[in-house]
Amino acid sequence: MKNIVLLFTALFISGICAAQDVVEDFQPSSVNQPGKQFPQVNSEGRVRAQISAPEANNVRLDIGGVKYEMKKDENGLWTGESEPQDVGFHYYQLNVDGASVPDPGTKYFYGAGRWGSGIEIPADDMDIYALKNVPHGMVSEQPYFSEITQSFRRCFVYTPAEYYANPEKHYPVLYLQHGSFEDETGWASQGHANRILDNLIAAQKAVPMIIVMDNGYAYKPQSSGGGRPAMVFEEVMMNEIIPMIDKRFRTIADREHRAIAGLSMGANQTMRICMNNLDEFAYYGGFSGTSNYPSSDEINVETFLNGAFKNGKSVNKQMKVFWLGLGTKEPEPFPGSVGAFRNMLEKQGIDYVYYESPETAHEWQTWRRDLHQYAQLLFK
Repeated sequence: MKNIVLLFTALFISGICAAQDVVEDFQPSSVNQPGKQFPQVNSEGRVRAQISAPEANNVRLDIGGVKYEMKKDENGLWTGESEPQDVGFHYYQLNVDGASVPDPGTKYFYGAGRWGSGIEIPADDMDIYALKNVPHGMVSEQPYFSEITQSFRRCFVYTPAEYYANPEKHYPVLYLQHGSFEDETGWASQGHANRILDNLIAAQKAVPMIIVMDNGYAYKPQSSGGGRPAMVFEEVMMNEIIPMIDKRFRTIADREHRAIAGLSMGANQTMRICMNNLDEFAYYGGFSGTSNYPSSDEINVETFLNGAFKNGKSVNKQMKVFWLGLGTKEPEPFPGSVGAFRNMLEKQGIDYVYYESPETAHEWQTWRRDLHQYAQLLFK
């Protein structure tokens, strides 16, 4: 009995110490809805959420693949916090009696295949995507009808601040793709691509350019015989998106002034598009992904390289920048996949630039840093 009492005493003291270890300097998240005080973030990177649910029996904060128990007060207000999170942007949700719901305190973002909550953990290098007093470009929505998919689609297009002030000037274009279960809103919303380019251009570190952000999910119409419709994004990109952008905007419509890049699934898509159309692109950027994503099977990589990449000297002559990026904390299969691809590039004697984002995983802070680094090398 004495041992049991000592055990409970130790657990109680441990709980008090754990609570005291939480630094109480929480501030509302920068992506909260106007006037909302929760969720909050402290200097450790912990997320504290709060929701009113008087009739609920159990509420948990679900972030980073971990569910954290929240506690209810006498007014039915549930509050709880997570362990410290990596810097940058994260999707999360609340779990109320088994139902996963968005946090009503945050703005909503499309990720994980749904519109849901997001949280921003301040980073030491958040200056690269901060909203500054510099000339700002425009992000416009461009709807179009796709004959290939027989559906209305849209892309978002960033034009640099000087675009409308220089009506005779034409600009290079970067085609920039999102990842799995995200859409064309991701790069401007979660990724802050427009802010990154605004700041780089203002600092004269990047060439003024147009950025096109489309939806990587494109399918042919369902056939009468049923079955899964074929993915045709490459066809849509080459036959519809690029011609449309060249028609609607003042582009420099040649390969020397056309770049392509993507993250994760988008890296796989854009690499295949680029390598199958080397006469159309002179710059490639792969963020957390390659042609063999998500496999690290070197046979698959070699098969691919024996196609478009068979002649390394020819690729080096055609590609002005071949760029790969990865977070140092990324889980498998990404390090294995990118590592296998790098090995094959070296085997073929193909020149490339490799960047590692320190202390970030498969997440938006990695990809923001990727874009910040990659954009500085384009069209120079």
